[in-house]
Amino acid sequence: MQTGKVSQRITYFMEKRDIDLEKLSQLTGLDTPFLNTMLTDNVYPPLGPLMKIARALGVRLGTFLDDQDSKDPFIVRRPDREAEISVLGGKGKPAALKFYSLGKGKTDRHMEPFFVEILPESAKEKKLSSHEGEEFIVVQQGSIEIIYGKEIYRLNKGDSVYYNSVVPHYVSCVGDEKAEILAVIYIPK
Repeated sequence: MQTGKVSQRITYFMEKRDIDLEKLSQLTGLDTPFLNTMLTDNVYPPLGPLMKIARALGVRLGTFLDDQDSKDPFIVRRPDREAEISVLGGKGKPAALKFYSLGKGKTDRHMEPFFVEILPESAKEKKLSSHEGEEFIVVQQGSIEIIYGKEIYRLNKGDSVYYNSVVPHYVSCVGDEKAEILAVIYIPK
């Protein structure tokens, strides 16, 4: 999905619920300049802020990613995965994370599964975020560092972690090679 589509969907739900930028800022706890940049410059926010926006607007995170009719079982073949979300390391900086939605198109989902490439740039600025719900991660390639509260954990290929995402956290790559993870995020409604 292109970033513009995400900002368009957020704007659509803001208008539908008669919520302006200031009200969205109050509901999410996110700074108005950050929200404005995201909506006008099409900067894709990290998942934490995007989840806060979804919750404030009363929609699932998947509503911003994709909402098409689907049937079970829902299968995504590796060649069909699309790099749809790149989280920038900051304004004007290269991407730090690339998310590939594995649930894109399944409208009745309650979890958000992703294949994620974590690039070395992710280790440069470590900004912790928190949101309601839980996360489960399995390292597929490389090594990652997880800051969880005040603790730091290193995970290698084959390792997994399951945590409550209300605790401030951050996931980054360890070393000069990208890491790859499978991540499942659950956000209660």
